[in-house]
Order: sequence, then C-alpha cells, then structure tokens
Amino acid sequence: MKTLLATLALALAAPLAAAQACPDKNVMYWQAFPPGGESDLSARHQQVVLKKRCPAVETIIQYKAGAGGALMWTQMNQLPGDGLNVVGVNLPHIVFQPIEGTVQYKTQDVQPVFWFHFTPDILVVPEASPIKTFQDFIRTAKASPGKLSLGGSGLNSANHAAHERMNAAFGVKTVYVPFKGTGDMATSILGAQIDGAMTYTPFAIANKGRVRPLAVAMERRHPAMPDVPTFKELGVDWVDGAYRGIGVPKSTPPEARKRMSDLWAALNNDPEMKELAAKAGFELVNVGVEQMDAFMAEKGKLYTEGAARLGLGKR
Repeated sequence: MKTLLATLALALAAPLAAAQACPDKNVMYWQAFPPGGESDLSARHQQVVLKKRCPAVETIIQYKAGAGGALMWTQMNQLPGDGLNVVGVNLPHIVFQPIEGTVQYKTQDVQPVFWFHFTPDILVVPEASPIKTFQDFIRTAKASPGKLSLGGSGLNSANHAAHERMNAAFGVKTVYVPFKGTGDMATSILGAQIDGAMTYTPFAIANKGRVRPLAVAMERRHPAMPDVPTFKELGVDWVDGAYRGIGVPKSTPPEARKRMSDLWAALNNDPEMKELAAKAGFELVNVGVEQMDAFMAEKGKLYTEGAARLGLGKR
C-alpha cells in the first residue's frame, strides 16, 4: 500500500513539477543570425518542445542579425533582465570577436546560462563541382593559390577559424567569404557562386544531394555521411566546430538564470528534442549554470590560444 501511495504521489507531483518549471509569461528568444541557419533551426526545435511542455507559453523568436552575431551580443545587456528574455550565443564567436577588437562588447559582457549543442566543422562544395574528393580540393587549391572561395557564417567565427586552420594545416591558400549567417550563405553555394563552404554538419545533412561534403572535423565519421572522411583520417588532429547556447542580460537575477538553465536542460533531455537533433546533425551537450564558470574558463583559454595561432586580430 505504501508503495502504491508513493507511486501515486510521484505521478501527481510530476505535472506540478513540470508546471513550476514553465515560465509564467511568454519567452522572447533573440537570435544573432538571420533565419535559415543552424541557430534558427535549433531555436525552432526548442520552440516546438517548449510548447509541448508548457502549452500556455509562447516562444517568440526575434532576429537582430549583423556583424557575425556581434550586433545582438553588443545590445543584449540592454534587454530587460526579467528571466524571460534569452539570447542565442555561440562559441568560439564570443571569444574570437573581442580579440579581433572591432566589436563593441567583451567576452565577459556575455552571460551564457546553458550550452545545448555542438556542430562539427565540415568542408563542402556544390554537387555540380568538378572537385569530387578532399584530395581533389587540395590539388586544385595548390594549383591556383587564392582562387578557390569558401563561404562561412560571420567574421572571426567558428567557420572563419576553421577556414584559417585548414589553410595552415594543408599548406593551401583559399579565400574566405563571410556571410551574415548560414542561411544567407546557402543561396551562394547552392548556386555555385562560391566554390565551397567551411560550414557545419547540419548544413550538409539538410542539403544532401545539393552539396558534396569532403571532410568533417569529428572523432569518427558521421553516421549520416559514412563516406565522408574525418580530418583525423586525412592526417590532421582536428575535432572542432561551434557551440550554441542561450545567454541572458547581466541584470538577470541568479535565481532567474538558474530557472532558465534548468528549463533548457529539460528541453534538451526531452525525447522529441533528441530525435530532432539527431536528424539535423546536432550533437547535444548539457552545460548549465553550475558548470558554466569552469566551462567558459576552459573554452576561453582554448580559443584564445587558437586565435593567436590562427593570427586572428592581426589583420
């Protein structure tokens, strides 16, 4: 009988706990990149799962794109610190951009509260490209230094850093073409207006049959692209990409930061979110407020060293 009562109590408590985790008003979810890219896609996934968990709450997605995300991140502390305004944030962007020195914010000005996924770097070319393999790409790049153009999302971003890293690692010279976001870049690469792109795995998966992936920065080959070699297989110890998460204005109280961090953790662990992420090529991670200081210290050191190695900030 006691066991039955305990089970019933837990069953009754579960909806109450879920209700308590829901915001009491609609969430304003600010995006630093235009619609159509990985940040937008992940926000749409979260919007769907949050609506399922909290039917009375709307997630209102707003866009303030520009300067590779820097426009939004410069202004995020002007938003109300009410626990209802959240901003999409990206690594290594929020470390690289202040090092470059052309943005109006510092890394310390950005207050992340949860990192929810990771997207590996991947090199792609249009499906119609005569470049069929990574070896073809290297031969072409070496035959005509500075001729091949590769698109990417933003300046001093993960894509930009990956482009510079590839040039240095394989002794080639290609030209980086920055776009406001992956969504903006898509038209140019699908129309073969650029020779390729240093982008992320979700873009390659979403555009299967329209782009040809050549190499991916993962420990092992991606299950959705088993024929695509890793950079490690190609001789370079390269496992990297971009982290995406949410931040809040600095004025947001600690308890409100914790509530939003816990809510996003619940979204990330929802079975529907796991399924959506897997189909899109997102690698889920769970870094909440409790782990944030250590995580940011580790990544800040790593990306600061990477920026120096790649020469970012010296242009």
